[in-house]
Amino acid sequence: MTDTTVETTQGRLDVALGNNLGGDISDYAELLKPRVMFLVVFTALVGLVAAPVHMHPVLAIAALLCIAVGAGASGALNMWYDADIDARMARTASRPLPQGALTPNEALAFGSVLAIGSVLCLGLMVNWVAAGLLAFTIGFYVFVYTMWLKRLTPQNIVIGGAAGALPPMIGWAAATGSVGLESFVMFLIIFMWTPPHFWALALIRSSDYRRAGVPMLPVTHGADETRRQILIYSIILVPLGMVPSVIGLGGSLYTLVAAVFGAFFLVFAFDCYREREGAAGERAAKNLFAYSILYLFVLFAVLLVEHGFGLDGGVLSRIWTL
Repeated sequence: MTDTTVETTQGRLDVALGNNLGGDISDYAELLKPRVMFLVVFTALVGLVAAPVHMHPVLAIAALLCIAVGAGASGALNMWYDADIDARMARTASRPLPQGALTPNEALAFGSVLAIGSVLCLGLMVNWVAAGLLAFTIGFYVFVYTMWLKRLTPQNIVIGGAAGALPPMIGWAAATGSVGLESFVMFLIIFMWTPPHFWALALIRSSDYRRAGVPMLPVTHGADETRRQILIYSIILVPLGMVPSVIGLGGSLYTLVAAVFGAFFLVFAFDCYREREGAAGERAAKNLFAYSILYLFVLFAVLLVEHGFGLDGGVLSRIWTL
């Protein structure tokens, strides 16, 4: 991204700050961060289906819609607050606010209405435990991560990752009205997955973060330290990914898949740690970033299949009780 492009994008943002431009449906849809929303809804669905209490389909759909809207609200409020950062980064410069398609006030109003509405609807239609968790998730992502940690510390994605890890607990709470050990384990898997996933991206986009003044780990501590931290978190993540098999959340299929995919995760993480220079280093970071998405998706997809089709109750959990 050239300096001229940055100046042009910043100019569009300045225009948007002073004019009530309005936007079309696609601009508002982009505020919701659809790809992030999909992951949130998917992991919440797994928590809901894996819960020992079966919800009425209508209530289950209502719960997932509320969670989706809450995730979208978080994305909109994030884009509202981070419009200045987004305007300086190639990855985010095409978003509605940097492009001047929407004003910050429009994004703020849109996100606020969705946030309040999603929490109230989830509480009234499902239960207030799930609604409270959704409210906490939105608040944590907006106030703790976006407004505070992101611009303050290279540990922003570690602590802030808690918000992205909560959806399975919300889904579980929607079904049961409580938070169980199983949902906490799903939370921990996503929580420990987040640093290697996003730091791999940060290695690729470090110049973007440096230009925007965001203290991501590669900017503050260098690429070598980032690769070391990625490997450490990966070594913790892979055994953690096997825990569902021990507590009965995952069955035999999950045990096999988690072991195989976990082994490959370590291979990619070690390759990212070993390859540090030039095109090879960038390729290793890209490979880890892409594989990390597949890893998380497959683990939760297997849990969904096992519980959705009655295949839960793992081999390791039975051995553990002997």
